[in-house]
Amino acid sequence: MRLTPTERDRLLLFGAAELARARRARGLKLNVPEATALVADTVCEVARDGGRLADAIEAARAVLGPDDVLPGVADVVTEVHVEAVFDDGSRLAVVSDPISGGSLGDAAPGAVLPGPADEAPAPAVTVRVRNTATVPVSVTSHFHFFEANPRLDFDRAAAYGMRLNVPAGSSQRFDPGAEEEVGLVPIGGARIAIGFAGLVDGPLDAPGAKEEALRRAAACGYLGASTEEEERA
Repeated sequence: MRLTPTERDRLLLFGAAELARARRARGLKLNVPEATALVADTVCEVARDGGRLADAIEAARAVLGPDDVLPGVADVVTEVHVEAVFDDGSRLAVVSDPISGGSLGDAAPGAVLPGPADEAPAPAVTVRVRNTATVPVSVTSHFHFFEANPRLDFDRAAAYGMRLNVPAGSSQRFDPGAEEEVGLVPIGGARIAIGFAGLVDGPLDAPGAKEEALRRAAACGYLGASTEEEERA
């Protein structure tokens, strides 16, 4: 695949903006590069959707508020310049005072933001999770929750073959010592788990796969992974 320098720059900007969106979805405040990328990418997305230059600048000014960024960022990011491709050609957009208004939050333009068809279904399973680690733990939307961080204490058997009931591309953060209930839904598609923590590495529904995964998890010290034999003992 051959890309022009302009196309490579656009992909780099998009990647930085998606990182900013993901971090903001986890409740983190953005730093200077993240805030700049998100404002600039908003201009490009509005242009790609057929909006006018004025529309793009207005949307970019509304995408972030002071509460979305780290202290001092609004004083540094006072103007964002980005060249975007509009229907009438490439135009330079100058977004002045981009972090002074409100915040669009999840309504901000982006490629992975959920629409009505992507809303999370009702959870199939609810488990109570306690983070026994001394650091925060984040689990992404399509991670096999059964194989999540060993220091997360929850019913691993109930979470087998499940993922978090959150929109694609987002994640859930568990603070040290915190305990909360989360909803889980079955992993779809061919239901094959490859990678993750290596507790399955194959079809989730194969005969004996769940029992073997529980045995491996218990042997590796995963909390909440006691086997039926251990419970009877």
